Amino acid sequence: MEKTEFSIQIDTAEQKKMSDEPMKQEEAVSKVHEKLEKQEPLIELRNIYKIYYMGDEEVHANDGISLSINKGEFVAIVGKSGSGKSTLMNIIGALDVPTEGEYFLGGEDVADMSDNELAEIRNRMIGFIFQQYNLLPKLNLLENVELPLLYAGYDKKERRERAMNSLKRVGLEEKWRNLPNQLSGGQQQRVSIARALAGDPSLILADEPTGALDSRTGREVLDFLKKLNEEGNTIVMITHDSSIALEAKRVVRIHDGKINFDGDVKKYAAII
Repeated sequence: MEKTEFSIQIDTAEQKKMSDEPMKQEEAVSKVHEKLEKQEPLIELRNIYKIYYMGDEEVHANDGISLSINKGEFVAIVGKSGSGKSTLMNIIGALDVPTEGEYFLGGEDVADMSDNELAEIRNRMIGFIFQQYNLLPKLNLLENVELPLLYAGYDKKERRERAMNSLKRVGLEEKWRNLPNQLSGGQQQRVSIARALAGDPSLILADEPTGALDSRTGREVLDFLKKLNEEGNTIVMITHDSSIALEAKRVVRIHDGKINFDGDVKKYAAII
């Protein structure tokens, strides 16, 4: 009888433990959702239109796009040539303004800003990584990385410190005296990444960052972008290549100026 009672007590305890586990899991999931709901988007696009005219024809490069990107995300915006992804990149990067719609970057209303205000936003909040590097050939690496800091108004000492720290992050601090043409393509892209990081931007905007690189060097750049994201940096990467888009954590696909997919990479991998 004692053994039976003891067995029943254990069974009852096990049942209680098992019934408690789903509740704990539900509570954990609920807390994650609450945290995500409370998180303020870094990028908030609301019903964005960008309209061009070709003669009498009205072309909707972006056709009613709404998109939110939170701080710390790594998002790939993917689409074929002519899909509207580059137009969207220009709007997100404060290089252009929409014809209609609202755009908030870090809570600031960007859509109606003047050219000077847009330039200030770019300097203060966005680090750009371009396919062609855009390094000035007559400046050494340190001077190239310093350049946006000069425009942003940093004094010489802080410019030097920030630029050298950025070069150190990409493993090129010992080559700071070199000119761009003394580096490989992959090294030049790393300098452009250092330049993007120097001002400690809220957003890193990477436009086809591996487009001019061989597959091995492109792999290194993608791994470095992943590392930056793991450190808490928000990254938006523009690409025409679905295999590159899968390196992000979330994919937004643009087709004919509209979003026709927005989800995690596993769901995207299943439909391509």
